[in-house]
Amino acid sequence: MAQLDGLVEEATVDAYGEEEEETGLFTVVQEHLAVPFTTMVLGVEVNVVNVDLTASGIVAICARGKQRQTIGLLDMPLPTPPPEGAEWIEAYRRWAS
Repeated sequence: MAQLDGLVEEATVDAYGEEEEETGLFTVVQEHLAVPFTTMVLGVEVNVVNVDLTASGIVAICARGKQRQTIGLLDMPLPTPPPEGAEWIEAYRRWAS
């Protein structure tokens, strides 16, 4: 928990308010998360090809063939082993809880 709290602090140190904090967390997730990676969503294998910041929060852009779908990072299961930079997803989850 202390490690995640440290990551949250690092990402949000200059932020004023929740919106700027979320933007700071999005920035570090985008910079550090190694994409693409494969995970399972509702029993279907998908490729996480990018992340984005929307009005509803940080989302993963998932692809399966030509189809694209977003899923909130708070709900997205991580594969085992997790991709490089996944600790920033966990920090975002900690911040949001």
